[in-house]
Amino acid sequence: MSQTTQGSRRTARPRHPSSVGPPSQKPLNARRRRRVVGSPWTPYIFLAPAVLYIVIFQLVPLVQEIWLSFTKTTLLNPTASVWVGMANYFSIFSNDNFRQTLITTAIYVIVCVVGAIGIGLLIALLLNGRFPGRAVARSLVTVPWAAPGIAVALIAVWMLNPQYGVLTKLLRAIGIDPGPSGVLDNQHMALSAILVTTIWQLVPFVAVVLLSALQSVPQDLLEAASVDGAGRWTVFQVVTWQVLKPTVGLLAILMTIWSLRRFELIWLMTRGGPLGSTRTLVIDLYSQAFESKQLGTAAAIGMVGIVIALIVIVGGRFVARAAGRES
Repeated sequence: MSQTTQGSRRTARPRHPSSVGPPSQKPLNARRRRRVVGSPWTPYIFLAPAVLYIVIFQLVPLVQEIWLSFTKTTLLNPTASVWVGMANYFSIFSNDNFRQTLITTAIYVIVCVVGAIGIGLLIALLLNGRFPGRAVARSLVTVPWAAPGIAVALIAVWMLNPQYGVLTKLLRAIGIDPGPSGVLDNQHMALSAILVTTIWQLVPFVAVVLLSALQSVPQDLLEAASVDGAGRWTVFQVVTWQVLKPTVGLLAILMTIWSLRRFELIWLMTRGGPLGSTRTLVIDLYSQAFESKQLGTAAAIGMVGIVIALIVIVGGRFVARAAGRES
């Protein structure tokens, strides 16, 4: 035993003192990094830039707009504000033109949402099938959405020109005469032209989103329904639509908010005319602020739009929850 112990003592070599050290001698930066990452304040640190951005660029302007809507303020002298209370709101709701603006806005939003989602769903169902050139078709369908809104509006104005517009000549060829001033200056046709242009631009986005949702439909359920003898409409209603409903609900909310705030396309095509037939809330807000120079009235109109958007969001959440409970 003594020889073995002496041999082990001889073979054992002392370790270099720099290679061994107590755990407390770890690099200071590594310890600080672990403290920051493992700290309960870590999520708040990462969220702080986003919260700061929202507070500075959204919350503060919103509070200023709320205060401005209760004052009489002009663009020529914005610092001289006079508190008028609810006078701006009473003024706009007692105006027949503003009530017509609300009706036009409702028509524009409803038609855009229903038309874009309906046509986008049909295109998504077609693109979900198997046919030659499917990859090329899926790529080309995104072109209208990728085009800038200003370019789309200018192209639409050019195609609807009363003298040399391609669409104007086509309408006259099929017996629809917009008159010498053209479609965009026709009180009964201008809104329809804007709706068609807007839906044409929105449909690709809806189609791509719904196509991705269609590809998540379980194939075994589709095959089981087909084996049981269910028709295409029954399969779509029982299987496919149940998967698409959450996506369609989210798209409806997004399309509603986007339609409420759409400005450049309507402004470039008609500027809210003729005779206010295409005037929406955003166009009316811009007109009151920068043409009539009434910032208080414009802020009140903006608050009406915000309230409508909040009603849509909250209502959409309640509808989504009710649909989830039923399913």
